[in-house]
Amino acid sequence: MHPLKTFIVEDSPVIRDNLIATLEELVPVKVIGTAEDEASAVEWLAQADHQFDLVIIDIFLKRGSGLGVLRSADGRRNGAKLIVLSNYAAPDMRRKCLELGADEVFDKSDEIDALILYCTRLAGVDPIDLSPRALA
Repeated sequence: MHPLKTFIVEDSPVIRDNLIATLEELVPVKVIGTAEDEASAVEWLAQADHQFDLVIIDIFLKRGSGLGVLRSADGRRNGAKLIVLSNYAAPDMRRKCLELGADEVFDKSDEIDALILYCTRLAGVDPIDLSPRALA
């Protein structure tokens, strides 16, 4: 098992910091970079020397959109998973994100546990191994 090299696209510093802390505590991930707008995310993802396993993308950003990040990242991901984490995960938005190459779409307000479970499985860890009893 190796930590998932993760890039996060989120414009809210509070949400970004909490997400990083939560993921690094509960899932074998290493956050290797962040961006708060579309242009910065697209630029980072386009650099050939940046190797990543997972990209977590918010839809509404300070400048640009997570949809543009999805469009740009899909062709460059080399097997990496593209995950959307948004407060706007309505059925139409979910469908649009999946059409643009997202592997999964999670709602920030009530699907964080599902995101953690997804990432845990992606990292090759049996979620039972993370239970308090298994760690004791």
